[in-house]
Amino acid sequence: MKTRNFKRVMVWELPVRIFHWLNVLCIVVLTITGFLIANPPAILSSAEATNLHTFGIIRFIHFTAAYIFFFVMILRIYWAFVGNQFASWRAFWPFTKKNWNNFWHVLKIDIFLLNEEKHDVRDISIGHNSVATLSYLVMFFIALIQVFTGFALYADMSSWWLPKLFSWVIPLFGGDFMVRTIHHIAMWLFIFFSMIHVYLVFYHDYIEGRGEVSSMFGGFKFVDETRLKKAVEELDEEIKTD
Repeated sequence: MKTRNFKRVMVWELPVRIFHWLNVLCIVVLTITGFLIANPPAILSSAEATNLHTFGIIRFIHFTAAYIFFFVMILRIYWAFVGNQFASWRAFWPFTKKNWNNFWHVLKIDIFLLNEEKHDVRDISIGHNSVATLSYLVMFFIALIQVFTGFALYADMSSWWLPKLFSWVIPLFGGDFMVRTIHHIAMWLFIFFSMIHVYLVFYHDYIEGRGEVSSMFGGFKFVDETRLKKAVEELDEEIKTD
């Protein structure tokens, strides 16, 4: 078996890891409370004061998680301009030859489960691979839909100016029903994405053995020297072009 030399590289900075786990927590809380709000169990649909109080707490938790999710999104956009090369907005720009080559490489491994006869470590991404990059861009768009529709539904109940900025969304879609439907569908897309995301993280951790799972706790990955040298050359080239 061919041996390789690996280097321990800091990939995910502390703010990125904090943003990631806050998003995980928010999505879990928003999903659970969202289901309860959309279809309250019989025990919460009673007119009794105690049950109304409990339902009010559920709504409060949902709105609090929504605010955290929104502000984490704003902070993550900010970090895309001040963070390292793996957190940079450039890492999420899919329209390059290198990214498309990596995209097909990852598809062959992840979707078609093909073992390539000639494996080049330079095809392995240090940060996000191109399929993950594209999926995160799609999920960012869906997150915006959740923010716009969620705050629009909350605008009438809130006295704060922030939710009221989105009050135009409901008239745009012709009423609460359509906005709630869009909000609900987007939630299912988040659930679907999360299931695939967790599977692929463990899958890549198994087949590559580079600390994919532990990197979101400690920030470090193990990178082949050949790939690391190539990444440094690519970064130098980007700096020169800028």
